[in-house]
This record gives sequence, C-alpha cells and structure tokens, in this order.
Amino acid sequence: MLEGCVPRADDEIGRLRKAGYWAGVTLGGLLRERSRAHGPRTALVDYDRRFSYAELDAWADRLATGFARRGISVGDRVLVQLPNGAEFVAVCFGLFRLGALPVFTLPAYRADEVRHLCDIAQAVAYVIPAVFGGYDYRRLARQVVDSRPALKEVFVAGDPGDFTALSELDKESAEFADPDPSDVAFFLLSGGTTALPKLIPRTHDDYFYQARITAEIDELGVDTVYLAVLPVEFNFTWGCPGIIGTLHAGGTVVLAASPSPDECFALIERERVTMTSVVPTVMHLWLEGRHWSEHDLSSLRVVQVGSAKLHREVAEEIEPAFGCRLQQVFGMAEGLLTFTRYDDPHETVVATQGRPVSPADEVRVVDSDGRDVAVGEIGELLVRGPYTLRGYFRAPEHNAVAFTENGFYHSGDLVRFTEDGNMVIEGRLKDVIIRGGDKVSATEVEAHLTAHPDVEQAAVVPVPDALLGEGTCAYVIVAPGRPAPGLPVLKEWLRGRGLAEFKLPDRVKVVREFPLTGLGKVDKKVLARRLAQQPAEAR
Repeated sequence: MLEGCVPRADDEIGRLRKAGYWAGVTLGGLLRERSRAHGPRTALVDYDRRFSYAELDAWADRLATGFARRGISVGDRVLVQLPNGAEFVAVCFGLFRLGALPVFTLPAYRADEVRHLCDIAQAVAYVIPAVFGGYDYRRLARQVVDSRPALKEVFVAGDPGDFTALSELDKESAEFADPDPSDVAFFLLSGGTTALPKLIPRTHDDYFYQARITAEIDELGVDTVYLAVLPVEFNFTWGCPGIIGTLHAGGTVVLAASPSPDECFALIERERVTMTSVVPTVMHLWLEGRHWSEHDLSSLRVVQVGSAKLHREVAEEIEPAFGCRLQQVFGMAEGLLTFTRYDDPHETVVATQGRPVSPADEVRVVDSDGRDVAVGEIGELLVRGPYTLRGYFRAPEHNAVAFTENGFYHSGDLVRFTEDGNMVIEGRLKDVIIRGGDKVSATEVEAHLTAHPDVEQAAVVPVPDALLGEGTCAYVIVAPGRPAPGLPVLKEWLRGRGLAEFKLPDRVKVVREFPLTGLGKVDKKVLARRLAQQPAEAR
C-alpha cells in the first residue's frame, strides 16, 4: 500500500475476496477484458468522435508507454485536469496500466487548489487541456510549475505551448505488469465546500466492486447508453455506475461538454441515451428546458439524481416530465452509496434516498454522544464497508477524528431511516445554524421554501447577528413567470406548514442563480461570505 494511505488488514482483504466482493481485477485489466469481449462495439462517444472498445484499449496502452518513457513510474501521482472528453478516459486507463495514480482535478480549479493538490499528492506530472471554456490552462500550469519544482512534466491535450503535447505520447505500445488490485488506483477529491479538498484513495478492488454492484442494481448491459453530464472527475459520473459501470457492462458512454438542456437533450435524441445522472441544480434546468424542448427523449429509461438533497416537490415532477424512472442516489466519494430500486413504491422513490447498495455495507446512526438512535430518529451517519475508505491520504490528524476506533467513517451527514430500511437525508452537521441557541436545519427550511409556488430553488445560510449570534438568510431563485416573494409572504407560508417561529428566515434575498462548487453543489460558503462582507444595515 502507498505510503500515506491507511491500509486494510490482510485478513480483511482475504475475507472480502473469499466473499466475492473484491474480484482481484485491476481497472486497467477491466478494459483489457472488455476489449476482448466487445472489441468492435462503441465504447465512447465524444462530440463527433467515436471509439470502439479495441481502439480505447489500444490508446490506453500507447499512453501508458508514452508516460513511462517520460519518466513516470509505478506509484507516481499525476494531476488530471481535463474536461469531459475521450482524453480523460484514455489518460486514466493509461495511468492505471502503468501503475501510476491519477489525481482527479476539477476543471474549475485554479492555482490555489492545484498547488494544494500538488503539495498533498506530491505530484510529478500534470495533464491539462490547452483551452477550455475560454480559459487558457497553459497559463495556469505555468503558475503552478514555477512554484512547484517537483512537478516535472505538463502534458497538454491540444496546442502544448511551452509544454509537451499529449499526442506526443501516443506513438507505440509496450506491456506492463498489472499492479496489485488491492493497491490504490486513483484519488478522488473530498466534496466539502468549507476547505481545500482532501484526497480519497480508491483501490482497484474497491472501485471495481462499487461499479459492478451498482451496474447490477441498475440492470446495465450491452444496450446501455450512459450520458456523462457532470464532470467526469466526479465520483457520481465516474463509477456510480457511471463510466466504469457502463464499460464493465459492455455499453456505450456518451460525453457531454456541459449540462445545458440544449446540448444534453440533443445528445439523448441522437445517441438514444438510456441513462444519465445529474445533481438537483441541473435537474431544475432540465425541467425548465423540457417545457420548450422538442427533442425526442423517449430512449431514456432512468435518470439518477443525487449529490445534494432532492426536495419532494421536484422529485414528483421528474417521471412525468421525462417519461422514465427516477432513481434517487445518496453517495460520497469516500464510499457508501444508497439507491432507490426500480421496484420500489412511488413514495420510496420520491421521499427517500434508498438503501445501501451492498449487503456488506455497515451503517450506524448516532447522536452527539456516539450512541445509536432509534429507527426514525435523526442522527449522524457512520459507515464502514468494502468500498468505503479507511483514511484520507496523508491526513493522520484528520483521520484521528474522522474515524472511530473500529473503522467507522464519520460522514457528517444527518439522516434517519424509515421502518422499511430506506434512508432520508436531513442535512449536514455543519449545515445547522445556531440561531440564538436554537438549532435550525437549513435543509429542512429549504424543503419547505421550495414547496412555495413562487420559489424554484432555495439556499438557507447563516448571517451575522449582533443579538442572536447567527440569523438566517434565505436566498431564493424565483420560479419562471412567478412574482418574487417577499419575507412576509414566505414567513406566512412556513408558518402554515407548521414550522417553529425560530426556524423562519430573518432575511430573504432574491437572486438569478446560485454559485456552484466544482461538483455542482450550491456553494453556501460563497453565499454566507457575501452576507458577512456586507455592512450590517445592508444585510
């Protein structure tokens, strides 16, 4: 196991293999085997390019060889900051073959975040696009390289400028020994909005199991066409079941450059997409776009929605609007996934985030003293299992508080379980506002606000208050064609829905859009900072 990672004990690895959870398959080996089985079938569609399984497999081999000849070796960390495109998939599989470790780096990141990732990963190389979204990543790379001498190589998809063209690596092939499947394959990023990201080591074994079990639940097969809408660096897109699960099943992955309804609806129609996965903020855009779009979306069988709370009022709209199943997903890059199932009752699908995907997932819901709470009561979710990490990379101090002595991970999510075993997300421990000593769940208030006909989306954040310590401010996006609701209107609405007086927002601000994190979540940190920086009389 790579130094800086928290390994599993040998006897635990043995139990996981014996039970069939871990298959002893590397991610590079997965593509190799699927290439043998499905060589001429289309694996990947990227804009106007199409790649068969055989072509993608051979491309990965050539890139592995090119990386090796530029001095990258087993265990080296490589930042991969590419947009949704075939190059991302080929580069990662090339690094898997070589035994080097991709560090998934969101395209939205800039110098501060990239330098941080270089430092914590001790990266030796960096893969970027030349230009994406009007931004020149070569200038970013120059800023980083000038301050991080350990970063010896920058590879560019497109015009390389002062660096090395990725195409220069794509010349000839050599063979490499497979890494140990229980070793780290790549690093995901922690998804919090309050600090620079931590690195989440994912092994070949645990990630292949995650993709395989979720592909089985979602009945993926050779006829599956998966649309990758969210950034490919996102765990949801990469393997829930996502890209890896679709390739495992012998299906086709279609890569979207943006989540806009215009682009995605056209791709669904053209490629006869059967499945996709989005976050609630994207689903809001799609529901609005569905009103005017004339694209044929009849091929869609299921839309997964996850990563943030999907409020019931929005969930109820999805199946009628798209004529397909809704699957609610709760997940974390650190591990645990819960899915609603295709045969679940309607109430379960619209009101819960489903059940753990693996029979080996162990979950606890505990109070602030670490005691298990009764079914139906809200507490913090703790989890342990065959695809949940045992520790962040090179973060011993954080790991000491993030994990219990017996290896349960403190998720920081507030949840409750229904009598039939389905999980409901109630918020985050850090998404609780202490207003004059009373605890206000931002997620709870947001759910009630979005039920108002004039409100399309809501985000509740703390605001400094001289008397209360913290007050609450509700940012709202007005529903199309509706009037902007004022504070008295919304307070009366919330009272009518039975909320306690202390939970009612102290302020309301109407905005056209919310700032988003690189993972597509509403960036409440930015909203709260805007308020804190305003003079008290302007808040």
